[in-house]
Amino acid sequence: MSDMNRRDALKVLGLAPLAASIGVAPAHLERATRAVARLEELGAPAAPAFFTAHEWPTVRLLVDYIIPRDERSGSATEAKVPEFIDFLMADKESSDASRVQMRGGLAWLDNESQHRFGKSFVGATDAQRRQVLDDIAWPKKARPDMHHGVIFFSRFRDLTASGFFSTQMGWQDVQYKGNVALPAWNGCPPEALKKLGVSY
Repeated sequence: MSDMNRRDALKVLGLAPLAASIGVAPAHLERATRAVARLEELGAPAAPAFFTAHEWPTVRLLVDYIIPRDERSGSATEAKVPEFIDFLMADKESSDASRVQMRGGLAWLDNESQHRFGKSFVGATDAQRRQVLDDIAWPKKARPDMHHGVIFFSRFRDLTASGFFSTQMGWQDVQYKGNVALPAWNGCPPEALKKLGVSY
């Protein structure tokens, strides 16, 4: 096993508890880990490999709406999530269906914004962008005519979270401690058991 393979394997093992807690499938986690490792090796690309010059600003804006900078951590853009998504889309293992869905979803955002406000998504105001996103962010509340936008945004949000929480910034944001030996295990804290309504 090469040093690179060992490092990737250790990263996957270290991420497994975090992945389980945020619902990331193991196969997707392994692929995401490889993408993050590759980005760390290469640094951020000078230009996106998959996204067009028109799509790139939309992607960068959208990831920061999903994970903005706050008091605990930087934004998704600062964590290089757009580069992560670009890497996954350009990767030969990415399916044509994923690529079509991504391009179609970004086009849907622009068309919806153009229809409502006469501007592209990037050209719209913050309030106008939020209005569109509010209509597609909650699948159970979305109107049927928002179906395509809802599907795209749900997938894009998952990719954004996978990218962000695969970085050191993301680990620190959720206060993930890694594989730390516990001198003793005293069980689940009583307040957590009470909240869950269980006992042992």
